[in-house]
Amino acid sequence: MERKSVLATEDEAVDWIKNGMTIALGEPAPMSMVRHVIRNRITGLTVVGSGIALDYMIAGGCVSKVISYYAGGGFGIPVAPSFRHGAQTGDIEVWECEEGVVTSGLEAAAKGLPFLPWRGGIGTSIPEVNKDIRIMEDPINGETLLAVPAIQVDVALLHASKADVYGNVQHQGGPGWLDLFLRRAAKKTVVQIEKIISNEEVRANPWATTISNADAVIRATYGAHPFYSRGYYVQDKNHLKQYLEAASLAVNGERTYIEEYFNRYIYGARNHLAYLEEVGVTRLLSLYEY
Repeated sequence: MERKSVLATEDEAVDWIKNGMTIALGEPAPMSMVRHVIRNRITGLTVVGSGIALDYMIAGGCVSKVISYYAGGGFGIPVAPSFRHGAQTGDIEVWECEEGVVTSGLEAAAKGLPFLPWRGGIGTSIPEVNKDIRIMEDPINGETLLAVPAIQVDVALLHASKADVYGNVQHQGGPGWLDLFLRRAAKKTVVQIEKIISNEEVRANPWATTISNADAVIRATYGAHPFYSRGYYVQDKNHLKQYLEAASLAVNGERTYIEEYFNRYIYGARNHLAYLEEVGVTRLLSLYEY
């Protein structure tokens, strides 16, 4: 049988994401797909994610529940503005956790288990503020542990360096922190990549493959912008500051700038290529890492 290509478009991949699903965002953030989810006005999502990428989706009105170990904004902003506002007003539900809880929940889902035990968090308020996490007694040694329920993910959205058309993915410098956990826990995995390589190149260095058999591969050069992509470009700090300033004003009632930002870079840019044209080639080329 002839091998099947999984090369897909943004539209084809986003068709897998429906209102109310649980999606996960890898690191560096798959911003091309994040923008396309917002652009398609998908709502009611539970998002396993972190940082400013998560904040984008909240500001875009996509999120009803957050599973996040870190929601910082950086640049002197300890908590990302849209996340803070949503949590304080109750517009979003926050599933309180930390890194070990998240990875335990994802691993439980990957293994088809209802939960996994976790030692971290014992003696903290986590099981008090998150009633889904239970204190349990280890039936073998009698140790007190936390029982972390499985975190079921419908679609994982990841960013990587390169892949062939059959879904064999390679990260530059290794996968992002949660990428492999997310991939194993997800029913479907979409990976946007900087460039397509031949299957011969993959087979010439099989140990470089970090994910095999991704469900969809999307060619998205500069797809992580305004974040970094190892070996390709660095973070666009000015662009991120522009977003954070607009989002900070929005949660204080001044929505003019966030609406201008979204209209210019998301709703007004019909796809990733249009977004890159809006950012501008001069700006993009200035971010070369090497």
